Amino acid sequence: MNYLSTRGHPDRKRFCEILLEGLAPDGGLYLPEKYPQIDTATLAKWRDLPYAELAFEILSLYIDDIAPADLKAICARTYTAEVFGTDEIVPLRELEDGVYIEALSNGPTLAFKDMAMQLLGNLFEYELGRRGAELNILGATSGDTGSAAEYAMRGKKGVRVFMTSPDGRMSPFQQAQMFSLQDENIHNIAITGVFDDCQDIVKAVSNDLGFKRKYRIGTVNSINWARLLAQVVYYFAGYFQATASNDKPVSFTVPSGNFGNVCAGHVARMMGLPIQTLVVATNENDVLDEFFRTGIYRVRGAADTHETSSPSMDISKASNFERFVFDLVGRDAGKLRKLFVEDLGLEGRFDLSADPAFGQAAERFGFKSSRSTHADRLATIRDTEKRFATLVDPHTADGLKAAREFLVSGVPMVVLETALPIKFAATIVEALGHEPDRPAKFEGIEALPKRVVKLPADAEAVKAYIAQNCD
Repeated sequence: MNYLSTRGHPDRKRFCEILLEGLAPDGGLYLPEKYPQIDTATLAKWRDLPYAELAFEILSLYIDDIAPADLKAICARTYTAEVFGTDEIVPLRELEDGVYIEALSNGPTLAFKDMAMQLLGNLFEYELGRRGAELNILGATSGDTGSAAEYAMRGKKGVRVFMTSPDGRMSPFQQAQMFSLQDENIHNIAITGVFDDCQDIVKAVSNDLGFKRKYRIGTVNSINWARLLAQVVYYFAGYFQATASNDKPVSFTVPSGNFGNVCAGHVARMMGLPIQTLVVATNENDVLDEFFRTGIYRVRGAADTHETSSPSMDISKASNFERFVFDLVGRDAGKLRKLFVEDLGLEGRFDLSADPAFGQAAERFGFKSSRSTHADRLATIRDTEKRFATLVDPHTADGLKAAREFLVSGVPMVVLETALPIKFAATIVEALGHEPDRPAKFEGIEALPKRVVKLPADAEAVKAYIAQNCD
C-alpha cells in the first residue's frame, strides 16, 4: 500500500514513513492511492470478531510494512477491557427508536480521541524502537486531542510531546487533565489565541522542512493518517452492533470541528461499509455546515471564531477537510491545490457551488449537515436526561439534535459519543442544576500543580521553545 499527497507531490510512501512524518513535503495530506474494497463475504467474516481482531483486519489492509504478527500484538495490547472499560470497547446502546449512541469515551481521558491515540502511542514506540530513533511530537488541541495524546505518550521511549492549546479556551477539567501531568517528556504550551492559531503554528513548523528534520518533528493531530485510520475501525464495530445482517444500511451522525472523525466515516464508506448518510454536526462555528449547504468553504479568523459550550468544536479551519475535497474533485491534485493554496490561501475561501462535484457531496458521498446553538445544546441535554435517564456531554448533544433531523425510518442512526459529561461540568450544571458524575481517579484534578508555559501565537516562539527543550 502506497500513500500520496493530496497536493500532487510525486513521491509515494509506505505507512511507517508517513506515520512519523505528518504533512507531506508539499503541505498536502497523505491518503492511500486507493481504498481497499470490502465485499459482503468479508463483512460476514468480520461481524463477530472482538474489537482488537477487527482492528487488525482493517489496519492490515493499509499497513504492509509491519509484520502481521507484530501488528496483531500491537492491536491486542491497545484495545483491552482494562484500558477501555468493556470487552466490546465501543458498546452501542439504543437511546430511542432508531437512534443509537456508540460509546467512544471509556478510555483513559474520557474522550473519543483515546480510540486512536492509544494505538498511535504503541505504533510510535514500536517504529522508533525498530529504527533506534527519537520523535518530537508537535500538536494542537481544542480540548481532547491534547490529553489523549499526552496520556498515550507519557513514559513512551524515544518520544517527547509539545502540545499547543488556546489559552483559557478549554474547560477547567480539560486543562487540568493536560497541565497536571508532570512527566518530563510532556510539554504543554498555552498559546495566546484560538485553536486555529495553534493549528497554524503546527502547520508552519511542519512546513519548515529544515527544522522538521533537525528536530525530528511528527504530529498526532488528525492530519496524521495513522490516527484517522484507527478511527475507521469503530465505524465497522458500530455497524455490526446496529445490524443483524450485512444487507442493511446504517447512518452515522458525527460532532465535527476538524473533520477528522467524520472523515474516517468517509473512508469506511469508500471501502464499502453500507453507510447511507454521514451527518456532520456543527456548533455556532459552522464553517462545515455552510459548505454542505452552499458549496462555499469560508474560513474565519480568530475574531470570528465563537467561544461556545461545545469548545472542542470551536474550529473555523478544518484540517482534514482537504482529504474529503480531494476525493470530491476526483482526486485532481491540481484542482485541489488551486482550491486550498490559491483560493483559500489568498482569499480565505473557495466556492464549489457551481461545480458539478458539489452535488456529489450528498448524492455520491452521503454527506449532510446541521448546526446547533447553546440553547439547542441545553435543551437536548435536559430532554435526554428526562426521557432516557442518560446524561450526554454538549458535543454529543449537538450530534443528537442533528441525528433527529435526518432520521429515516428503518435505517439505524448511530451518534458517535464525543466525551463524558464531566469534561464539561459547567454546561451540565447550567442545563440540569447538578454536577455530572466524576470517575474517582479524577477527583480533585483541578487543584493539582500545573506544568505549562504561555507563548504568543508565533511559530518562531514555539520553534525556539522546542529547540531549547531538545538540545
